[in-house]
Amino acid sequence: MTTTHSETVPARAAWSSVVPAGATLTLTDLHGNQAVDFLVYDAKDTSVRYSAPDTLHAQGGIFLTTGSVLLSNEHTPLMTVVADEVGRHDTIGGACSKESNTLRYGHHTWSQHACVDNFLAEGARYGLGKRDLVSNINWYMNVPVEKDGTLGIVDGLSAPGRTLTLRAARDVLVLVSNCPQINNPCNGFEPTAVRMTITGADTA
Repeated sequence: MTTTHSETVPARAAWSSVVPAGATLTLTDLHGNQAVDFLVYDAKDTSVRYSAPDTLHAQGGIFLTTGSVLLSNEHTPLMTVVADEVGRHDTIGGACSKESNTLRYGHHTWSQHACVDNFLAEGARYGLGKRDLVSNINWYMNVPVEKDGTLGIVDGLSAPGRTLTLRAARDVLVLVSNCPQINNPCNGFEPTAVRMTITGADTA
């Protein structure tokens, strides 16, 4: 029987779930301007995981939107973006960490919680460690790239209630860090909650 699972992820928190083949995962930016860091693995073999190089090469661009296929390190599909109310999502900004925060913003930020902390804590539930973290996707994050190659992290393109939906090509494990960053505009300097909804297959 088709079921739906919906969960609100608090600001700064981690979340994970197995999304069955054929099911959809919808992310809802409840308050607007909230970056959602995202990793995806084959649920039955986590050595098969999202590959930024394969994905970007196949689609011929660095931004994701409707129709983008998230490819694995075996160049096989993991998920496809089937609906997008924002229009452009980042693949190169990476996940914030204590190390990157101190480099960019000063040593006083060392104690601040970061996305890498979330990924490590949530991934550990599935036997994943630091070596299993790869270049991630930043849904809703706005990282423009200028003609000279410079890039920045600027105010997001999203707004309250805007959604993004992905369909799983196989059983996948999704890890999410609802980004806690407060030193740049990716979360409007005030992280907020998002909603994760799985629809279309048994999720128990």
